[in-house]
Amino acid sequence: MDLFEHQAKELFAEYGIPVPTGKIAYTPEEARTIAAEFPGRVVVKAQVKTGGRGKAGGVKVADDASDAFGRATGILGMDIKGHTVHKVLIEEASAIAEEYYFSFLLDRANRTFLAICSAAGGVDIEEVAATTPEKVAKVAIDPLAGVDRSRAREIAEQGGLPAAALDGAADLIEKLWAVFVDEDATLVEVNPLILTQDGRVIALDGKVTLDENAAFRQVEHEAYQDKAAEDPLEARAKEKDLNYVKLDGSVGIIGNGAGLVMSTLDVVAYAGESFGGVRPANFLDIGGGASAEVMANGLEIVLSDESVKSVFVNVFGGITSCDAVANGIVSAFRLLAERGEQVTRPLVVRLDGNNATLGRQILADAGLSGVEQVDTMDDAARRAAELAAVGA
Repeated sequence: MDLFEHQAKELFAEYGIPVPTGKIAYTPEEARTIAAEFPGRVVVKAQVKTGGRGKAGGVKVADDASDAFGRATGILGMDIKGHTVHKVLIEEASAIAEEYYFSFLLDRANRTFLAICSAAGGVDIEEVAATTPEKVAKVAIDPLAGVDRSRAREIAEQGGLPAAALDGAADLIEKLWAVFVDEDATLVEVNPLILTQDGRVIALDGKVTLDENAAFRQVEHEAYQDKAAEDPLEARAKEKDLNYVKLDGSVGIIGNGAGLVMSTLDVVAYAGESFGGVRPANFLDIGGGASAEVMANGLEIVLSDESVKSVFVNVFGGITSCDAVANGIVSAFRLLAERGEQVTRPLVVRLDGNNATLGRQILADAGLSGVEQVDTMDDAARRAAELAAVGA
């Protein structure tokens, strides 16, 4: 889960990391009111979960409250790389002497943590790394040893930070490591990290990505979720503990196991090329246990999408056998009927693996309306795509 800049800074402040004072505004009038609380100039910053805000015109300096009103008017509603600006951060302007870059991240390739530090901050760090790699220090971090003040200072020195910034940077880097570890983050980034004209080191910007796999022990992170931007179907699926992602096609997909579901998406997309470009409508992994309730919840979510014209249930029986899956589908139809939800769109079911023959027989005996069984994955994908094209 990515945080907005203002959320990242609020988190930083909890760990004693110095950040500029600021407040969120949702309207130009609120921006003007907030700006009037500051004695000097302010910065109006678009709050979107993407980079390149400055280049897109989403970050502007305002001389006074009236100017902040005008700047906010121009930024609110702006589209930045597909993200609409719904709120702006009104922040005190900082007297910048120098700009640096710093981040902690998960280095998946080398299976470790990595600190990146550079005196060349405030610009695209990727460009700096590509054109002048000697200016970017990449320091592997031992997760058992961690980062204390001494190690933090070493990282700052390797990044080429000047002597005037070393003490402040070391303190800040040590605290950023605490954020990274304690909050189960996969990325903590500050660009720019600044040295002010009066000698302070401040996190002028902030980017944090939290590991959603750690949500079970980070319940307070729920407060950071952007409910307004969340897809309604994805939100409902999440409430039912389903691994669901909304896509833009017309074939609903239900499978057991992320790898199988990903393969199913590809096969359906390929088959759909023969029927006018039919594509998958979603990713839905019901996991290893396809109980009646899980299957019913999955079907309910998938069929709630009006763009879905057919559903492809693709299951490979392993620990959960195909007869259990078949019974789950039969029971799911009954549960949905009890909820007042009739299944009116066709289902193509492919069962393979453990007890596949028995599972197929159970479905055949049930005689569920609109359910077709197809033996192979390719043929089932083609039939689901064909039915979606007919129903379009």
